Amino acid sequence: MKEPLMPTRRLFVVTVLAVLLAVGAAGFARQPTPRWITAWATSQHGLGQDGVTDATVRLIARVTVGGESVRVRLDNTYGTEPLQIGSVYLGQRQRGPALLSGSNMPVRFAGATSVTIPVGGSVSSDPVRMTVLPRQDLAVSLHVPGVNVRPSLHRGALVTSYVSADGAGDLTADETRAGFTETMTSMWWLKSIDVLTASAAGTIVAFGDSITDGSCSTIDAHDRWEDWLAVRLDAADDPAARRAVVNEGIGGNTLIGEYLQPAPNSMPGVERLQRDVLSHAGVTDVILFMGTNDIRREASARQVFAGMETIIEQVHARELRIHGVTIIPRHNRAPTQNNSGWTPAKTRIRNEVNDWIRGDAPFDGVLDFDAVVRAPSNHDLILPAFNCDDIHPTPRGYYEMGRSVPLDLFKR
Repeated sequence: MKEPLMPTRRLFVVTVLAVLLAVGAAGFARQPTPRWITAWATSQHGLGQDGVTDATVRLIARVTVGGESVRVRLDNTYGTEPLQIGSVYLGQRQRGPALLSGSNMPVRFAGATSVTIPVGGSVSSDPVRMTVLPRQDLAVSLHVPGVNVRPSLHRGALVTSYVSADGAGDLTADETRAGFTETMTSMWWLKSIDVLTASAAGTIVAFGDSITDGSCSTIDAHDRWEDWLAVRLDAADDPAARRAVVNEGIGGNTLIGEYLQPAPNSMPGVERLQRDVLSHAGVTDVILFMGTNDIRREASARQVFAGMETIIEQVHARELRIHGVTIIPRHNRAPTQNNSGWTPAKTRIRNEVNDWIRGDAPFDGVLDFDAVVRAPSNHDLILPAFNCDDIHPTPRGYYEMGRSVPLDLFKR
């Protein structure tokens, strides 16, 4: 018969077990469950004039967070006929259109290697097991076997992608650069890339116009304001602040479509919110940066308020946070045939809207980009060092805007 444990030994064993359980529980708590979040996205807003015939396009997209699996979404938003995709591959870009050896993998849709996207439709792929890093360039290669197929696209992607010659056939599996003879800076058919990750708490959607799209930033430099925000979030000490940041900006975009002259050249924000924001995976926050083009097209302050409130209500209905951005200055311009210009009266409306955003607007947070880029001597002008064209910031201005965003907004 064994002797019972002495009280001191019993106490020691209990203490050791308690410590081991505590350590194990703490270690378990530090391992969050991976979730799907959108790590890259863009907004389609038109149909390309020139089509391709039996060609392959290689689209370059930089994800803002890493993950262990990837899936892609293809849209035919503005297509006039069903889009047949013969083959899709996903690889990791080395340089130009060349891929890292062994990284290129086939993408399937409900188990099939080909897919047809209806007019106005959208498809998401099956997951592809692939480890990707934050700010890594991925290459999505699409074989388009049809004749003179015009792409549904985002024109000003500010990233170089690649196209083969017509008749080159299916080059999607090719990891070399040899067959990709043409370049472009628009984004064809690719809507978004999701990653399965435990390293980020969700996705922030930057929802805006040309200042979010990146006019006056540098092609292939990734130096827009939301790019700098993504860099800061990836380096955040507090894991609760880490988020992907995706760009859903369109040049010339407005909040509202009615009452505006001249009419906007893309679907207004209140109409594209579901497609370009709420449809993404893992969204926790929306940054709304619009209004300047509404004012340019003769909208009143009350009409801008109403457009913003409509978007705020829909975002809050999904139990997401939405942060407003003050409208930066525009310098006076005489009207032209296709541009209603900018006047002191429009500046007064801009200031009225900004007062509302800073004060009574039902946003969850405010990014005061107006205060960041305006000239200290005249708050109705852009600081010369930040002024590209009297409308858009320079790359330095974009940097300061991204640097100014309070990261605490995303931890609450």
